[in-house]
Amino acid sequence: MEKALLIVESPAKARTIQKFLGKEFQIKASMGHIRDLPVKRFGVKIEDDFAPQYQIPSDKKKIARELAESAKDSQTVYIATDEDREGEAIGWHLLAAAKIDKEKVKRIVFHEITRTAIEEALKSPRGIDMNLVNAQQARRILDRLVGYKISPILGKKVRRGLSAGRVQSVALRLIVDREREIEQFNPQEYWTIEAELKTEKGETFLAKLVARGEKKYDKLDIATKKEAESIAADLKDKEYRVKAIDKKEKKRYPFPPFTTSTLSQTASSRLGFSPRKTLFIAQQLYEGIELGEEGSTGLITYMRTDSVNIAATARDEARKLIKESYGSDYIPPKPNLYKTKTKGAQEAHEAIRPTAAARKPERLKDFLTPEQFKLYSLIWSRFLASQMSPAVLDTINVDISVGDYLLRAAGQSLKFAGFLKVYEQEIKETLIPEVKENEILELLKVIPEQHFTDPPPRYTEATLIKTLEKYGIGRPSTYAPTISTILARGYVRLEKRMFFPEDIGAVVNGLLVKYFPEIVDIEFTARLEDGLDEIASGKREWVPLLSDFYRDFEKDLEVANEKMENLKPPPIPTNEICEKCGAGMVIKEGRWGKFLACSAFPECKNAKSLPTGLTCPECGSELILRYSKKRRSQFYGCSNYPECKYTRKIEKNRHKGTEAQRHKGIGVAIEEKEQP
Repeated sequence: MEKALLIVESPAKARTIQKFLGKEFQIKASMGHIRDLPVKRFGVKIEDDFAPQYQIPSDKKKIARELAESAKDSQTVYIATDEDREGEAIGWHLLAAAKIDKEKVKRIVFHEITRTAIEEALKSPRGIDMNLVNAQQARRILDRLVGYKISPILGKKVRRGLSAGRVQSVALRLIVDREREIEQFNPQEYWTIEAELKTEKGETFLAKLVARGEKKYDKLDIATKKEAESIAADLKDKEYRVKAIDKKEKKRYPFPPFTTSTLSQTASSRLGFSPRKTLFIAQQLYEGIELGEEGSTGLITYMRTDSVNIAATARDEARKLIKESYGSDYIPPKPNLYKTKTKGAQEAHEAIRPTAAARKPERLKDFLTPEQFKLYSLIWSRFLASQMSPAVLDTINVDISVGDYLLRAAGQSLKFAGFLKVYEQEIKETLIPEVKENEILELLKVIPEQHFTDPPPRYTEATLIKTLEKYGIGRPSTYAPTISTILARGYVRLEKRMFFPEDIGAVVNGLLVKYFPEIVDIEFTARLEDGLDEIASGKREWVPLLSDFYRDFEKDLEVANEKMENLKPPPIPTNEICEKCGAGMVIKEGRWGKFLACSAFPECKNAKSLPTGLTCPECGSELILRYSKKRRSQFYGCSNYPECKYTRKIEKNRHKGTEAQRHKGIGVAIEEKEQP
């Protein structure tokens, strides 16, 4: 019997696929990336056509050896990593890391982890697509060039630990620019005028002033209280006659099924999930959930996609379920087809949908965590709704003449739920009493109301992703890490689900705009994405794209190194003496805030936390600031550690910073977590 090795990225995915394949298949997981650019050095030979110096991380060397051994014993090796560019590159790296004979390698891809999808993929294998690999290599090297070349300049001129990134810097600029718009916004006063009217049958309703003679009133046309009161006075003691009644049906069509972007946006607004959390849970649903006797089962299709395509079999299954569950009226005569508007979308992919429409969320509730259940329900209802009939609204417009003025009352009510039966949305129903043409209405009162224009809204995670997608910046796999990075760097903070730039974020953005204008330019970044798409489709070579980029970038680096302002605060002397060398201690500011350091640095590298003025309740020693793993959060710990292991959470105030940061005199600089 021929032995075959099939390599996927995760153990969960391997478990789900194993149950579809016989004993002749051995399923192994690479545990994600098995080879990458080095972590602690640049790793790109610019002078040698940007040759990347890939290496296998120490924690992946054992996996590489095991895969190599399994590959030697197999007649065929199937590379079944994810179907996007990153997955293609991971597959290519696997061949090199595990030294797999290319002659025995077959590449397979699938949109969902089901028996049918796996069997179909095995029938139509291909080779590694080097166009996709090179597009991913180019993206990786571009990001490495920007990060490794700009970040040291920021560290030298502003503060250690700062970074710049090709997509993250554009996202930061959007947030900072929006904050400036809000700060500079000058609200404009305007007025609206409504009349409360009574019909002959005694029912009341409101009508709004919309025109006078041939002039239609725009939003800001009535600009002052004086104008509003003058018109209101003119509307009194006049006849109010129904001039025209316009009744019609209005259809509201269903949304397309989810892409990565729209799922992230909707999960943020409806469920309060961050993009990273959404993708993490979606990955679990895609790779497989234990469903009792069914075993590990993939519940949704691949979650990194920018396409709204749906397989014909999935549409047919959805239409059958809709008819059985809701009736024939809820199925459109022809299946609903959608075309993506996303720039550079890969139409060969599918949208995010359940692998089986018949798996209703309630059936799976006992097998899913509450968060998995919420996200699966959202994906299932959006998909099913996308194949349903439109909702139908009854609308009515009643025009009322008052001399040469025209008022209008608008109402609507839901006539047929259509897709809203499954994918709920708030419909504001406004009922207008029954009136007839030429009916004379009684004026009860005229209501002038003052308003002011609002500044543009701050970005939320959902609207930031929508804007990045609109301009073609980044791709489905980059939205979540981009947002996580600018939060982790302390450049922005989330408050009531809105982004606010921190002072350090504004400073970094200002320097990038001044010295690296192309890096933070929306159009330039979008053009780079177009170039990467051209590499993926075989229309462009990857090395020339990098050369074109680096030619101007190198000049900007030289200017920034020479002319960028030094904004790093000078060390502040203190009365404290270094216990290691006897020199004076000074206050410095680093990546994690202010700290005490020896003034004899670099000869003496003694450094410690600033005094907090707090006492350990268990042993009486001073409490100092400590950091959790990966230094993502702070907490108080006893300076007498490890003899005393007392710790305490840091109280937070989002407006004034943490308790520790307030007595250190700095603002919120890191995202606070719970005490470890």
